[in-house]
Amino acid sequence: MSDDSLADSSLSEVADLIAARKASAREATEACLARIERHGEALHCIAHVDPEAALRAADAADAALAKDGPRGPLHGVPLAHKEMFYRAERPTACGSRILADFVPDQTSSALSRLDAAGALDIAQLHMVEFALGTTGHNEIAGTPRNPWNTDYITGGSSSGSAAAVAGRLVYGALGSDTGGSIRLPAACCGLIGLKPTYGRVSRAGAMPLSFTLDHVGPLTRTASDAALILQAIAGRDPADPTTAHAPVPNYRAELDKGVRGLRVGVPENYFYDPVEAEVAALARASLKVFEELGAEIVPVRLPEVIELANPLNVLIIAAEGAAFHARWLRERPDDYGPQTLGRLLPGLLYPATRYIEALNMRQAVMAALEESVFAQADILHTPVWTIPVPSIRESDLAANPGFMEFLTMTGHCVRPFNFTGLPAISVPAGHTANGLPSAIQLVGRPFDEALLLRAAAAYERETGSTSAAPPL
Repeated sequence: MSDDSLADSSLSEVADLIAARKASAREATEACLARIERHGEALHCIAHVDPEAALRAADAADAALAKDGPRGPLHGVPLAHKEMFYRAERPTACGSRILADFVPDQTSSALSRLDAAGALDIAQLHMVEFALGTTGHNEIAGTPRNPWNTDYITGGSSSGSAAAVAGRLVYGALGSDTGGSIRLPAACCGLIGLKPTYGRVSRAGAMPLSFTLDHVGPLTRTASDAALILQAIAGRDPADPTTAHAPVPNYRAELDKGVRGLRVGVPENYFYDPVEAEVAALARASLKVFEELGAEIVPVRLPEVIELANPLNVLIIAAEGAAFHARWLRERPDDYGPQTLGRLLPGLLYPATRYIEALNMRQAVMAALEESVFAQADILHTPVWTIPVPSIRESDLAANPGFMEFLTMTGHCVRPFNFTGLPAISVPAGHTANGLPSAIQLVGRPFDEALLLRAAAAYERETGSTSAAPPL
């Protein structure tokens, strides 16, 4: 296979090829490195790559495969991850100037589990500074570019992850999601982006932002790819006491079962309220696909308490983020980018009573969702972004402060599910008039990621929504 042909293969496909000895880990790694060499600079998504080390790791994987068979389901597959997942003795700047010289002494649990599954970690990927931002702009490390059109944003904060996977530079990547930071960039770049249930995946050894809202999950090209990565990283971890004891199912086992008989809840209020017509039309069109596949479309009406989820999520991020950054905010405020500093400083002003009230409101919002949605539907279907993907220039607040009005709404559809911790997945669903991808979001009950992946897989099989590649 040519480098481009192998790079175009999905994670699931290349894993099967390597396991069957029809391709080698070295060939897959060379294909990714060739794409990084060709497109990495234009996409500005690679924070660090060591080609020689990557090839040594690939050769070691091939030797191990020949001697002992596959180490795991991801044996020899080249991945790369958001530059906030620590690996012992490897510099990890988290998109910042402040941590430019930081060298962790631990490896994150998520990376360790991918290592155990046989995956290769060949590069670190750019991100929004300290993961604080939804557009992908980074005033310190530079802003990654959307492979569909490099004048447009990738979404954030897992900006480099989305650009690298969509651009076929690697087969999959980890991101983090505190207020939409996996789902928003996945939607912008035409990818599957899965935010698992809070507690499903360990955050140990990953840069914290908001310890009650942070989630770790995959950005991939297909639902099957996301299932493979989630299978590797999910489960209880003593290093992260917030991880759940819930059993981890086989996420690929039911991907082919379809959605016949599945009840898909469609909100009559809130989620579509600020969504621009073009985006709303694509989301509603996707419902016809689910209906034709045998799903039942169930209208649901959400109580007013849902409107608190987005602003309360923002409040919690600001308070918990400011607590983590307090010393640097006092000692090194000039080393932050202006947008990051502006998002952190308000967190120092919230009274503890307001923060506790925000945490306590989760129970009311969860109860409302259970009664209004999940008592009568299996999954909830919403848009992801409220607007078509904007350009880098128009969404740069330094050049266009007026965009803040739109920016405040970027989390409207996604932040409620960080606030509640429910699992949610972004699925590509067509393109807007500017040629950029659009997406739908599917939300499930706690620890029901398998059902979300199954629904996403049915939609992508029927529409081919994940098969198109950007015109790089």
